[in-house]
Amino acid sequence: MRHPSLSRIVWQDLCQQSPLEVAYNLILPFPFFLFSWWCAHQGWWLPALVGSFLFFTAALRQAHDAYHNTLGVGRVLNNLMLYVLSSTMLCSTHAIRKTHLNHHRDPLGASDVEGNWARLPWYQAIIGGGIFSLRIQWYGLTHGSRRTRLQVALDMLITISIFASALLWSPTVLVYHVLVMLLANTLVGFFAVWSVHHDCDEEVYARSERRLLANLFTFNLLYHMEHHLFPAVSTQHLPQLAKRIEVTAPDWLAQPVLPVPAALLSLSSGTKKPLK
Repeated sequence: MRHPSLSRIVWQDLCQQSPLEVAYNLILPFPFFLFSWWCAHQGWWLPALVGSFLFFTAALRQAHDAYHNTLGVGRVLNNLMLYVLSSTMLCSTHAIRKTHLNHHRDPLGASDVEGNWARLPWYQAIIGGGIFSLRIQWYGLTHGSRRTRLQVALDMLITISIFASALLWSPTVLVYHVLVMLLANTLVGFFAVWSVHHDCDEEVYARSERRLLANLFTFNLLYHMEHHLFPAVSTQHLPQLAKRIEVTAPDWLAQPVLPVPAALLSLSSGTKKPLK
């Protein structure tokens, strides 16, 4: 829903990105990827897991920007980045792009296969994460255009080849990466969907986080309501957008992502009510 107060927010300038910002968008996940593989090769499993977590979270952000064409690059390179991410995250990002864009067209509505995962209890959202991962990819495959289906088929061919390499040749680092990515994909439904949409509705349909460390370690992905209101703004500019929304329409940002102690919540909520 577009409340009239949102029309007063200036956001178009936040769509512009400098060459340095574009370069940052493109390389963001890959130092963590290399770090995790190097640690796994050394047998340093805990640092490897930390690196894998940061890689997957940064890759989610990069894929998310690619879905909305906000990486700051042209169509060809944007599409190429999705293939790179499919081969490293081990899922079909082209299929998920179709499902995610539908999520934006009908947030928490009847056709929103992605967002409606947030209607589950938290423990079901975690336990059923593997089903969620398959569901969002299947929707993208079956509802996409012929071009999208061909792209998804190539994603799947790449992923199956990597799975086969891990199974047949079993290099330790590759087996480690495959197992960790499988686990990460099963947790996406909880961390990237349930956490930012639970207990929301079709009017105020997303949450937004303000705590510095939470946004640092999730690469600004938790500025989620801002993203829904202005999806053409790149993720790296969402903190600036949040400040502008807070001045004009603060009620849209009243629901935090991370749990807040009840006493603090009652103090901070004041007279804020969701905008109708």
